[in-house]
Amino acid sequence: MSETSSPQEEATDNLPTPTFAGRLKLSEFIFTPEQKKSMPLQQPLRKSPRLLTSTSSSSTPLLQPSPSIPSPLKRSPSEPPSSISSPSKRKRPKPLPTPPGPLPLLPDAIAPNLILLFVGLNPGLLTSSTGHAYAHPTNLFWRLLHSSGITPRLCAPQEDRLLPSLFSLGLTNIVPRPTRNGAELSKKEMDAGVAVLEEKIRKFKPEVVCIVGKSIWESVWRVRHGRGIKKEEFRYGWQERGEDMGKVEGGGEWNGARVFVACSTSGLAATLKPREKEEIFGELGEWVVKRRREREEEKGVGSGTDGGEDGGEGIGQVDDAEVKQES
Repeated sequence: MSETSSPQEEATDNLPTPTFAGRLKLSEFIFTPEQKKSMPLQQPLRKSPRLLTSTSSSSTPLLQPSPSIPSPLKRSPSEPPSSISSPSKRKRPKPLPTPPGPLPLLPDAIAPNLILLFVGLNPGLLTSSTGHAYAHPTNLFWRLLHSSGITPRLCAPQEDRLLPSLFSLGLTNIVPRPTRNGAELSKKEMDAGVAVLEEKIRKFKPEVVCIVGKSIWESVWRVRHGRGIKKEEFRYGWQERGEDMGKVEGGGEWNGARVFVACSTSGLAATLKPREKEEIFGELGEWVVKRRREREEEKGVGSGTDGGEDGGEGIGQVDDAEVKQES
């Protein structure tokens, strides 16, 4: 390769080196304290003339939907309404009514001198068709009886007739008419069942009556006091001795059954959580276990008579000291 340079390369080598000498005055860019005092605190922002023109005209929006494309939020008059509604406006389906025609009634499982008599609202359709109490699988009645100790084992609905002889427990309802749900019962129909219930308690004389559901106790209260129960007057658990049911006028050996108000065990009743329901039945279960043990001890020493199918040993009384009164 030749080491000689071409005429163009020699001309490039002879060019002067680029420099700002004489053109850039660095002294003009040096900051001095005097300049800081003379500077304004805030420079005003410059606005684009195009934006000023668009914002000043309020009559014409910046974005307009094309007239040929319909808005997705509007429905043309010829378009049928949508079958999907918002959750807030969606109506719940009405419950099916009770099938017409007479339905089988549910007989009571009851005997004299029981430790405890349960009072339910009325039979459901499945209970009526099977002939056994609390037969619906979502009903918590039998499971709550077992978890609270009221029954020493988990019983099936088919054993409802055996409760008096096995565990000194009884079953009845304030309204005998079966329905699909309790909403089909009127206050008048429920109030009419209070007198029948009181007479039944006077006849069979259980030690304690457990009201299974707030609405049942509201009916009893309404008939007794001539008005509805106030919110501050209602409570679950043991009630005052003045509210004992089945009292016999003129006194006597038996002064009525103590009342315990429990929550509804229906699967449709979701006001209370399962743990809260267990606590309510657990309080009643503590007393039942203690009272059943006392009866067995009395029977063992021969202090009572063998009740057999009566389910008890004579007329029992509930002492105030035996129950835990809620404040």
